[in-house]
Amino acid sequence: MELDPLLLSRIQFAFVVSFHAIFPVFTIGLASYIALIYGLAFKTNDPKWERLGGFWTQVFAVVFGMGVVSGIVMSFQFGTNWSNFSLATANFLGPVLSYEVVTAFFLEAAFLGVLLFGRGKVPNGVHFFAALMVSIGTFISSFWILSANSWMQTPAGVEVRDGIYHVVDWSTAIFNDSFWYRFAHMGLASFLTGGFVVAGVSAWFLIQKRDTELHRKALSMTLWLLLLLTPLQVFIGDLHGLNTLKHQPTKVAAMEGNWDTQKGAPLLLFAIPDQEQQTNHFEVGIPKLASFILTHDWDGEIPGVKEQPPELQPNVPIVFWSFRVMVAMGLLMVLVAVIGLFLRRNRAYMHSRWYLQTLRLMTLSPFIAVLAGWFVTEVGRAPYLVYGQMTQAEGLTPSLTGGMALFTLIGYFLVYACVFAAGAYYLTRVIRTGTEGAEQHDDDKHRAKRPLSAAEASFD
Repeated sequence: MELDPLLLSRIQFAFVVSFHAIFPVFTIGLASYIALIYGLAFKTNDPKWERLGGFWTQVFAVVFGMGVVSGIVMSFQFGTNWSNFSLATANFLGPVLSYEVVTAFFLEAAFLGVLLFGRGKVPNGVHFFAALMVSIGTFISSFWILSANSWMQTPAGVEVRDGIYHVVDWSTAIFNDSFWYRFAHMGLASFLTGGFVVAGVSAWFLIQKRDTELHRKALSMTLWLLLLLTPLQVFIGDLHGLNTLKHQPTKVAAMEGNWDTQKGAPLLLFAIPDQEQQTNHFEVGIPKLASFILTHDWDGEIPGVKEQPPELQPNVPIVFWSFRVMVAMGLLMVLVAVIGLFLRRNRAYMHSRWYLQTLRLMTLSPFIAVLAGWFVTEVGRAPYLVYGQMTQAEGLTPSLTGGMALFTLIGYFLVYACVFAAGAYYLTRVIRTGTEGAEQHDDDKHRAKRPLSAAEASFD
């Protein structure tokens, strides 16, 4: 059996990107939450907020480190597996990715050191400023990364000469047609991911009856945030879908499982897409609803996948089901947030065990939604790397063999399994220690500052 280097390279990059994506989408939202906590600590001078901030800073540091390690590998793959693509797009993607390092990563790394080791050593205002800079750094990082990815989805501001992309308008290239929709969608996804993780962990502490006063405050704040952002994400997602329909109609057709261009297209709740037969089996749908959602007209025309020849079609089953998983998770998050509002009376959400357990389980929901959305975005773009202009086959490294791609894929699986296991183990320890560990850390600092008693001096 001959190994296909293109297929293996796609699987390898999908695996690395999927592993990496779950970390920044969490740290972006968590960094803003930490900045808020330290802002409250600075304003109120309440040590409880310091303890809460210290706890989540430890979590952030671990996840940030795992994100950095997994993210570096992605840039290596551009050269090892996709060298033709790297050469052709270097005039744009090279500077953009370097801007991310210079303007964001250095900012995050420098102030993260102050955030981690500055407690009790720098004034509270400086500590809060460090948390704010880390938060801003995460958004600057996402700005550049999403600009690069959006350009690959909706290329603009460039011209191709001898197979090489040359930038003719930097502002048009950076702020391309799909950028703001993707940036808003991912920004809200990051806040929702951080929010549901904080809510889930806070719920666990309340179930364990540990430091309940502090975690009740944390849960209350987070539920208000989720109540606001979950429906807003649905609205932004709708705008993003309309933008995708305009620029990538085949992707939307795959999302809807719509093979033939038609007016009054139904919204399919269930179907089994058959790529080979170019049709669906066992369709269950709501008449005309897809047309109304996408065109705001019950009889609006929806493009079909068949408008493209089979070799230029994305994998419809993956796109179709990934989109439904993402939407299902999003609606579930809205439902949980709304239930939290109804349980506000008499603070029932704080002592309703079934709701607290639900929040614990919902910790995974935003990660599932993000990964499913990422599959829709990237698989739906296939077979293109630069949409409509450069295919994946054209961007592949010419000298790459199937054996080489398989060897590195297995290596990534093994190494990342070790990284994930180590990170999960340490995160489990941090969470089990909880805010009580941060409180002990503060006691140790105060003990170090005061003069030692005679007994302590003799013991030391």
